[in-house]
Amino acid sequence: MKWLIKYSSQDLLYIAIFSALGLAIKPIITPLVRLISSPLMIPGGSLAGGLYMMWLTLAVVIVKKPGAGFLVGLVQAIVMISLGFFGSHGAISLISYTMPGLVADITAFLLIRKDAIYAHILICTFANITGIIIVSILFLRLAFIPIIISIFIGSFSGIIGGFLSYSLFIKLKKYRIIGND
Repeated sequence: MKWLIKYSSQDLLYIAIFSALGLAIKPIITPLVRLISSPLMIPGGSLAGGLYMMWLTLAVVIVKKPGAGFLVGLVQAIVMISLGFFGSHGAISLISYTMPGLVADITAFLLIRKDAIYAHILICTFANITGIIIVSILFLRLAFIPIIISIFIGSFSGIIGGFLSYSLFIKLKKYRIIGND
């Protein structure tokens, strides 16, 4: 727990808020997305993933500390497991929630301007693709072609999530909810 010292109380609050928002949006978005994805026989998570990952992206960009994305995923996984919402993933939810956060952290680390629109898009898209690959291989056991189709759809969803993340980021700065540094 010594590594948590590098996070301020405000950082941890952002991580908790964005974790909660990411979890809260799933039951709202999932049924709507299934209306579109089921007839097309594509995994709903591929199509909706960008909307889940935009909260992870906001946490990474606002907190600006390594591991923020991983912590968002870890908090989400712990909450899901502790509430008993295992779904089809079971305890492996720890992997399916934390790996996109880890990839978001790595992506942010490689970018110079984390607050630019391209950064939001890349962070959100790569996090979503990571989630798609994990779920497609470990849980759905999809063949190669359906995985590629899911990644393509997930990339589009990640781009939309990145745009939404950036838009929220700008609004949060405008209303001074987050700092302008």
